[in-house]
Amino acid sequence: MAGAARARRNAPPREEVLAAAMEMIAERGLEKLTMAALGREVGMSSGHLLYYFGSKDELLLRTLEWSESRLGAERGRLLARAAPARERLDAYVALYVPDGHRDPHWTLWLEVWNRSLTAGDDARDRQAAIEGAWHRDLAALVAEGVSRGEFRPVDADRFATRLRALLDGFAIHVAIGLRGTDRERVLGHVREFLDASLNR
Repeated sequence: MAGAARARRNAPPREEVLAAAMEMIAERGLEKLTMAALGREVGMSSGHLLYYFGSKDELLLRTLEWSESRLGAERGRLLARAAPARERLDAYVALYVPDGHRDPHWTLWLEVWNRSLTAGDDARDRQAAIEGAWHRDLAALVAEGVSRGEFRPVDADRFATRLRALLDGFAIHVAIGLRGTDRERVLGHVREFLDASLNR
């Protein structure tokens, strides 16, 4: 017990571990992120990391939550700007779509989704909470655009559900490097969809 308490005192802050995990994914790819490699990066043993996180699945989900909290803060700033709803919607889409092949955030999302097939209810609920935040912000923005007369009348919640499904499909193609679906081409497709769906 004394050894565990000493390990906790000497361990780097949890956020540093999560930031290091994200950096490793960005620089080396997810396949290189092992407990042993991460431990070397932050000066901890893989045993200590397992003590803190319990499993690699939990480490990945916590890293995703940490990354999403940063994206959520950025999304909040973008959506709070005094700008037309369409301009803010385009900013939302730009933030959503991966930067390119092997985008670290989307690489992590794909792995967490894959592992959710055998995950428990808690893990799936935490993923749903992340998804829900993106959905609520999008639905609120669409509703605002409709109420101000910037967008044609649509059911904001249903539209947000469909748009996010479209974005997820395109995002996966960009993240895995599917030929013909680079980021700029995808953003162009989405702009055309939004023009056709929302322009009055």
